[in-house]
This record gives sequence, C-alpha cells and structure tokens, in this order.
Amino acid sequence: MCGRYLITSPLEAILEMFAVDPADRPNLEPRFNLAPTQQAPVVRRGDDGARHLALLRWGLIPHWAKDVKIGARLINARAETAATAPAFRESARRRRCLVVADGFFEWQKQGKAKQPFLIRRRDNRPMAFAGLWSAWTDPQGARLETFTIITTAADAMMAAIHDRMPLILPSAAWPAWLDPSPIDIATLGPADGAEMTAVPISTRVNSVKNDDAEVIVPLAEQPTLL
Repeated sequence: MCGRYLITSPLEAILEMFAVDPADRPNLEPRFNLAPTQQAPVVRRGDDGARHLALLRWGLIPHWAKDVKIGARLINARAETAATAPAFRESARRRRCLVVADGFFEWQKQGKAKQPFLIRRRDNRPMAFAGLWSAWTDPQGARLETFTIITTAADAMMAAIHDRMPLILPSAAWPAWLDPSPIDIATLGPADGAEMTAVPISTRVNSVKNDDAEVIVPLAEQPTLL
C-alpha cells in the first residue's frame, strides 16, 4: 500500500515537468510527511484538453457515499481490481489523474519492529503515481474532490521492503492515463525500478505531526548520541 509520501518540489518545477496550464497556481507548501485526508496536488485533463493542477483531498469518496468517513479507508486502489470495485470503477473509467510526489514511505518488518524507508528517484525529480479522483457533495451541498493512489505488486527493488507499491507511471504513459478513453489498468507497467533508490530513515516519520526536512534524513547521516 501507500500510506505516506512527500512532495516538496517548487510549483514552477511541477508546472514545467507535467506541462500543466501555467494559469493553475495552487498554494503548494512543502510536505515532508503527507498523510491521508490531507490536501495534495494532482494533475488532471480538463474539458479543454489541457492538463490542470489542483489540490484534492487524499482518500477517495465515491459520489454515492453517505458521509466523508469512507475516504480514510479508500486511500489506495489495487491495480488488479480498480476497474471493477464499486468504489473505484466509475473513476477508473472517466476520472484518472496523476498524483505528484517526490517519494513515498514504506515500512519493512524487522522482527517485532518496523524500519521505515524513503523511496524516491535517484535524481530526486518528481514522479507520478497513477491515481483516480471523484467529486462528492455533502448534505449541505458543498462539493469535495478527492483522490486515491493505485498500487501494484512490488518490483524487484521494493520486494525486500514490502509486497505492494504505488503504480509509478513513466512520462510516456501520462497522455494515455489522463485521456478518458478506455484503458486496462491491470496491464500497466510501472516506471523503471532501476531509477529508484530506497534508504532507511528514522521513526520520526511514524507520527503525522512530524512534517519537516528531518523526517527524510537517512539514518547513516543522522548524529549519534553519546
């Protein structure tokens, strides 16, 4: 699964990399420990055919949901079943997006403990998780847009840490993913794992209250307390 990630790249870098409409300028602040139910940037294709950047709430709320609480349980959608699962199938057909991230966190079981790792590109550039989005209207008539991150089986690099990972799309796959035409999600391949690196970090990431640059400092670079 994917339960935490970071996005700290400057807005201008994101606009350029994803060829987003330059008029889209959401208020992006560096997030070193982004968690479910929080706002995060996604790229969508608009009715005008252009790519647009917007802040959506992490945790998909289907249009038929009774209340907002369901979103906390729908932060991920499995690539193998997203096209048929009741909560995701409509979004899989018509509302696909790219979730912009600089890396993600995963925990490796080590006996009774769990060691957190930061996984990111070797060049530290942003990446795109395959995502789905939805629009929900609450009983008072307010509209809320939400998203989920699609996960897939771990590649060779990730398998030693966890059996699942976000579906990271290479840039060549972005146009087809954003296009509303039918697509077979289960057959999509992830980006080249050789471009990724995984480093152990401190357990500060375990708490969502810790959202600063110290969260992503590799263990090897942290000071030793005497």
